[in-house]
Amino acid sequence: MPVIVEEDDHAAPIYRVRHSLSHVLAQAVQRLFPGTLLGFGPPIDDGFYYDFVLPRPIADADLAVIESEMRRIIDEGQVFTHEDLTAEEAFARIDQMGEPHKREYAEELVKKRGLESLRFYTNGPFLDMCEGPHVENTTELKRAGFKLHGIAGAYWRGDERNQQMTRIYGYAFLDQKALKARILAVEEAKKRDHRKLGQELGLFTISEEVGKGLPLWLPAGTVLRDELEKLAYEMEFKYGYERVSTPQVTKSALYYTSGHLPLYEAVMYPPMKLDEEAAQGGEVKGKDDAQLERYYLRPMNCPHHHMVFGARKRSYRDLPLRLAEYGTVYRFERAGALHGLSRVRGMTMNDAHLYMTPDQLKDEFKDVMRLHKEYYDLFGFENYYLRLSLWDPEDSKRAAKYVDDPAAWADTERRMREALEEMGLWYKVAPGEAAFYGPKVDFQFTTVLGKEFTVSTNQIDFAVPGRFGLTYTDRDGQEKTPYCIHRAPLGTHERFISFLIEHYGGAFPTWLAPEQVRVVPVSEKFNEYAGKVRAALRQHYVRATVDDSDHTMGKKIRSGVTSKVPMLLVVGAQEEETGTVTCRRYGVQAQASMDLAAFVDLITAEIKERRHVTSL
Repeated sequence: MPVIVEEDDHAAPIYRVRHSLSHVLAQAVQRLFPGTLLGFGPPIDDGFYYDFVLPRPIADADLAVIESEMRRIIDEGQVFTHEDLTAEEAFARIDQMGEPHKREYAEELVKKRGLESLRFYTNGPFLDMCEGPHVENTTELKRAGFKLHGIAGAYWRGDERNQQMTRIYGYAFLDQKALKARILAVEEAKKRDHRKLGQELGLFTISEEVGKGLPLWLPAGTVLRDELEKLAYEMEFKYGYERVSTPQVTKSALYYTSGHLPLYEAVMYPPMKLDEEAAQGGEVKGKDDAQLERYYLRPMNCPHHHMVFGARKRSYRDLPLRLAEYGTVYRFERAGALHGLSRVRGMTMNDAHLYMTPDQLKDEFKDVMRLHKEYYDLFGFENYYLRLSLWDPEDSKRAAKYVDDPAAWADTERRMREALEEMGLWYKVAPGEAAFYGPKVDFQFTTVLGKEFTVSTNQIDFAVPGRFGLTYTDRDGQEKTPYCIHRAPLGTHERFISFLIEHYGGAFPTWLAPEQVRVVPVSEKFNEYAGKVRAALRQHYVRATVDDSDHTMGKKIRSGVTSKVPMLLVVGAQEEETGTVTCRRYGVQAQASMDLAAFVDLITAEIKERRHVTSL
């Protein structure tokens, strides 16, 4: 059966190494900076970190000193041992340590989570409250490849209302070879960082005057958005979707009906309180707060699409009904979580909702999976896998996390598994990761740095259509509630384009590139012919420009390469006389001369077919 079972990460040797190094780091920092208080120090996907309250600020120059102290501790051959203490004993031990943050966390574990004992690990003179596991002796860490590489601010427990701490990051791998590979990957990732390339290529900007997390798309970046939307229109038309447009604000009642408001209010923009009779916003005098209507910027599109479905009576003959929209939504993410385009507060989503009978669910789900694959094959994506997120009926908090309908959960999960297996798709199972209204398949991608994140989700919803009273008349004349699939294979413009920038390193395929062809005259005498070449290309909707600057030819060529233009056309006396162009493709050393008409045919076919071409 095509399913991958997750291993127990805590049992892996690399986990033990990274966890042990975090304790060695903490010991080194407390040796060097007496009075340091401890926060958390977990292993992470490429190493470890530890959070501290330090007696003085530190800088990158301090990392080498701390790392040297870590190596001295490793050479000491300290043994890791542990003991389990009762709650009362644990509190007393932590008080002796003088660690107020550890005391706070210990009280939470005991009083809120009901733990009867807490584990403590010792290595040499260092003591920490910790579940483990660790290596047996610090000398085992000599074989590891590790390096401290960063300092950042971090709030205690990730809460901006709490004390700010200093976080020290370290890479850690089982050997030096893996460490060196990681460092090289980091350097490559820095070159591909979408924030850096976005600025260099003039794709987007984020202005404090407009607001954090609210990107402004510049002309070149808007081309990327437009091309993605054009692609989606074509693909969705082929797959039988119908397009709709819905408002970006709505009354609060809509989100109470869907169940979203109680769950997502923390990440929604505050409501606008309106006096409907006076039709005015802002502060309203003379009205009780409860009498005011509340409008929210929408954090998701699905309730609006449900209202479109419910706008008229539906029959089984109308199903499946596939409604699509590039809908803009807003989520008030924490300022500390914002990151370029990949984490924003305003985003435009490649959203669609498919309504169907239960018998149509499997085939519709398969078609959505095929659509995802067609998109990702087009972009040349390979480094991803599927994660099947299911509910956990044994979860003690399931009543708050999931719709309570075991039969529907069993039915939809069975159909999803059957669809994936019939299509021969490999997937990992993630119990307890389902949405509150149904199971889902996430498409998990890996970045250049090996960091995993979700690009898109294919979600089954058996609950919310019923909350909206959505029905269709079945063959037997009975009113039935449809199943719904939520899908967004291209995610949001913001996150998907950030991924594309880094995936391609800013060198987009010709069909997607903001500037597809740049004509480079060898001198100003040939500007007129260059203009004719550009005009011939633009007649065929090719995004062509002319570099008619006073720069030298060498500088013009370097400019075109730096701008990552897919095709440079050099024109001079010979080209003007013969009606030709000399072509230089980005990333290709060779160049070729051809008739202008032949080049127009070549480039327009490449764009129309959305081909990835790496040669002339």
